[in-house]
Amino acid sequence: MCQRSSVTAPAIGRANRPGAKSVRVDRWDRAGQEADGRGAAVPRGPPRLLVAIGPDLDPGPAIATALPDVPWSLLPDTPPAARGEVVAMLAGSRRHLEGFDAATTPKLAFVQRIFTGVDDFPFDRFPAPIAVAGNVGAYAPYVAEQALALALAAARQIVPVQAMVRAGRLRPPPTQRLFAGATAVILGYGAIGRAIADRLRGFDVTVVGVNRTGQMAPGVVSMYPADRLDEALAVGDLVFDARPLTRSTRGSIGRAQLERMRPRAIYVNVGRAATADEEALYRHLESHLEFRAGTDPWWGEDFVHGTFHTRFPFWELPNFVATPHSAGYGAGTIDRALTFALRNLARYFATGDPEHLVDRRDYAADLPTPASAPPPAADGSGGDTSRAAARTA
Repeated sequence: MCQRSSVTAPAIGRANRPGAKSVRVDRWDRAGQEADGRGAAVPRGPPRLLVAIGPDLDPGPAIATALPDVPWSLLPDTPPAARGEVVAMLAGSRRHLEGFDAATTPKLAFVQRIFTGVDDFPFDRFPAPIAVAGNVGAYAPYVAEQALALALAAARQIVPVQAMVRAGRLRPPPTQRLFAGATAVILGYGAIGRAIADRLRGFDVTVVGVNRTGQMAPGVVSMYPADRLDEALAVGDLVFDARPLTRSTRGSIGRAQLERMRPRAIYVNVGRAATADEEALYRHLESHLEFRAGTDPWWGEDFVHGTFHTRFPFWELPNFVATPHSAGYGAGTIDRALTFALRNLARYFATGDPEHLVDRRDYAADLPTPASAPPPAADGSGGDTSRAAARTA
């Protein structure tokens, strides 16, 4: 018999009646009663959790484990009239929320994303005081490994030397660089930044961090505040960009910042492409052949059609390596993401105090921030050229 947790979250009240079961709502009868997948009536109230994620993902087993007493249903299966008791949402990408109107969920207080970033979240459709949280840490090990893979590929010139291999040539050897003895600067020292630092430790690399405040954290020898970004860039042989895309980070790696980096630096972006100015990065790579760069995210991404668009042919450059925004994919990714997201939802239903709330002012100037929201954690365009990319969300 499962144990019920009392719900103290704001505007929620008590969550469930004794004996309630965690059964997904597949349809609603005319009287507004719930029914399970076999059409049998379920003796409990309407959903309090609304799930808006991809149709290829079945969250049922994970929800039954993490939230055994919380009635839930999928957004497409829940008509507006049946959403009156919804207090929380588990949300996927923007396309999974198409047509949603928060007016149909008057008690909605909290939205938990299954993805980490919220730069594409439709805040305008979820007005304050609805709180929003990113899925912080869920993808950290996957993204951190991709960051090192890109950095190593750039340092060891893995992509250019494939031409030598295909031609059967052994010499002359490529110009390779070692990590040992290098200094790495990690921009955005949140869950992903810390995971990168952990993995760099075995390479005998000195790690320096950059976060919002400059407050020290484990794994670095020094920490710069965001307003001293230029100073931090100047000390890095390796620069890892793991920052979210906010109003303050957008375009923050421009021509001046690239010039501040060491001539032989390696810049790797595993956060959001637009933290770097697209043209400035391309021109710098084009004119500074000793400088190398790698990226996983792209500036113009179309997840619906699985393509990306860029105004410059980066892949033609010998000092550039990239992946198609695929860092967050790997064995167990979805299970881990669901576990992290549901853990925070469980915390919300139990205490009313979820973690990793974002400050919507970081993403849109005209959207107010709820007075009750705590400060955010220090976590870290179309063009004429296009390439197919792996579909991500």
